[in-house]
Amino acid sequence: MVFSSLTFLCVFLALVLILDRILPGVKAKNVLLLIASIIFYAYGEPFCVFIMLGSCLLNYMWAVLIDASLNKEKKGLAKLVAVISVIQNLAVLGIYKYADFVISQVNLIPGVAIKPTGIVMPIGISFFTFQAMSYVIDVYRRDCKVQKNPFNVMLYVSFFPQLVAGPIVKYHDIELEISTRKETAEETAKGVRRFICGLAKKIFIANYVAVIADKLFGADPAQIGALSAWTGAVAYMLQIYFDFSAYSDMAVGLGLMFGFHFKENFNYPYISTSIREFWRRWHISLSTWFKEYLYIPLGGNRKGKVRTVINKFIVFLATGIWHGANWTFIFWGLYHGVFQMIEEFVRSLTGKDKKEEDKKPNLIVRALGHIYAVLVVMVGFVFFRADTLSQGFFWVKEMFAGAFMSTPEIASANATMLLPLMTPLNICVLIFAVILSAPVKEKLQKNSVLDKISWVVTPLILILCIMNLAGGTYNPFIYFRF
Repeated sequence: MVFSSLTFLCVFLALVLILDRILPGVKAKNVLLLIASIIFYAYGEPFCVFIMLGSCLLNYMWAVLIDASLNKEKKGLAKLVAVISVIQNLAVLGIYKYADFVISQVNLIPGVAIKPTGIVMPIGISFFTFQAMSYVIDVYRRDCKVQKNPFNVMLYVSFFPQLVAGPIVKYHDIELEISTRKETAEETAKGVRRFICGLAKKIFIANYVAVIADKLFGADPAQIGALSAWTGAVAYMLQIYFDFSAYSDMAVGLGLMFGFHFKENFNYPYISTSIREFWRRWHISLSTWFKEYLYIPLGGNRKGKVRTVINKFIVFLATGIWHGANWTFIFWGLYHGVFQMIEEFVRSLTGKDKKEEDKKPNLIVRALGHIYAVLVVMVGFVFFRADTLSQGFFWVKEMFAGAFMSTPEIASANATMLLPLMTPLNICVLIFAVILSAPVKEKLQKNSVLDKISWVVTPLILILCIMNLAGGTYNPFIYFRF
């Protein structure tokens, strides 16, 4: 079940909200939300729901064992259980997500022919596995108290707003809200508004630019020239941002409706002037997770510049692997790791020095930094979107050398492919998307008059969204794949 569907909007969400407001007490509401979350997941993954619930119960057990060991001052045993829990979670993730990929690579060896497992990857397994792991690790670190009620752990991991595509919520961030929370009319209104904002981003921006990106990346290479390659790269860069940030907006909004406060997952990443800044603004919950549970345990930046660079490289390799079982994702992670290394040694690329982190660079330096960051991110997303590394390298070649290698035949094929996509509507959506990728909304909200107008316009936007969905088709979110 996806948020941008009439089934979710008009049946599931409406019914859950009504029942939530009728039921007295937090315990009853938690039971409702747990049942609703299981139904939400089982709607599209009837068998895989048992895998998700099994993960919840196993991690509940690991946390209880760790807490009992620490209370008895058996730190060695607690550490052993924590290590076992991490291995178990990564093993489950590896089997379901990477087994067939590894087998396909082994089968490239002459004489080797291992039969693929054919295992179906549970939707959102990367998200709920990392969320469950963070809970167990936090209990081991004493960053949060162990939860004695297994159903509360199940609710934390399976809560439907963030279950299948994040943001990755840490247990200690909502620990108190699971047992004591207030659902006010003001917070609910903010949540509804935030949800509608995300829904509009998905329907009226992400879905439209997706048509352009999918058409171009799926085209015959003979039809792709410099202009179509750049158009496809820009379209996908906008698609993945508005698609994923739209889901995060809706998740944050849904959380508010039920009294939960999730942290922001995006902070206008395309205004960054460095790759370091980009990762402070992009998929914040994932980058924070890797920082707290991988980068810092590896030593962070405490063991010299060379070790810092190696640690960052390991983190971004892991980030690429986390996203999917394909060499394109691994390359994408390594690619970002390389630029992290470059920026660690060449601070001039970022426009900042360690001693001047809070100082704003001059306009020229910032403009150059912004161009650099956008180009690096765009090229990276080309490989992220490509089906194979060869397609990614072909696409980048066309972007930067296609104009010099063009022939009349290529130009004609390029025009035949591109012109039907460049309708007035699509052009307007692309321009509008570029504008909204900057913090325009925040500036408008500072104007009290415009902010009040937006409250009036929001119901109209919802009506337009529903009308669009009524005649639309299935439109899954990109990050459902992960």
